[in-house]
Amino acid sequence: MNDAAKQVVGQNEQPIATGGQNSEVSNMLTVIERAATNPDVDPAKMQQLLDVQERILNKQAESAFNRALAALESELPVITQKGEIKIRGVVQSRYAKYEDIHEVLKPLLARNGFSLSFTTETVDNGINIYGTLQHEEGHSKTAYIPLPFDTSGSKNNVQAVGSTLSYGKRYLVGMLINMVTRGEDDDGQKAGAQTIDEEQQANIQALIEEVEANKGKFLDYFKIDTLENMPAKDYKRAIKMLEDKRKKS
Repeated sequence: MNDAAKQVVGQNEQPIATGGQNSEVSNMLTVIERAATNPDVDPAKMQQLLDVQERILNKQAESAFNRALAALESELPVITQKGEIKIRGVVQSRYAKYEDIHEVLKPLLARNGFSLSFTTETVDNGINIYGTLQHEEGHSKTAYIPLPFDTSGSKNNVQAVGSTLSYGKRYLVGMLINMVTRGEDDDGQKAGAQTIDEEQQANIQALIEEVEANKGKFLDYFKIDTLENMPAKDYKRAIKMLEDKRKKS
């Protein structure tokens, strides 16, 4: 038991018998409640107890969040990728639409005591998108992704913002609750299905920024909507293209 709590107990009555971690927490909260009604308790010690109470409640909320998240993840289905990225009328890749994700996810979130919200922050040439998974017990988890406006496929400004927001929300749902999506007809074994990994994506993104390449035109050239969808077989060619541009500049 905390030293401040021991002193408060000494001023009132004997400590309650303990029986495990849950009992310890319950006993500590009981001591704090008693101390709050005792006018003889030193204000400094009372503040210490309140700090301890806050830490206990935060820990309890975090534990409840983790238990609920584990239960939620066990219920999650695989979402079918019904969205299509087309370039010049040809389907280049598929993705799960956010409205499809939301339709499946909404009742599962409610059943497990969660709510999901998003906020945005406009920055130079792009936007930061924040997603927060909040549990009814008070604990929350926030993730964010910085994104340039998606100008691929000759989108106008409004379409670019909408596409970027939709992509960011889908990505953040995956980060926060491990949502998995799968193509309608793709068993994962088709030729070219393997895409570049996160390190390779970062390498390409760094080179794009270094040589000040037009990312939209770069993606269009490889017939993809995002670097995540770049086939692994195109990685070396993409790197060589950017390095050649760097040499010329």
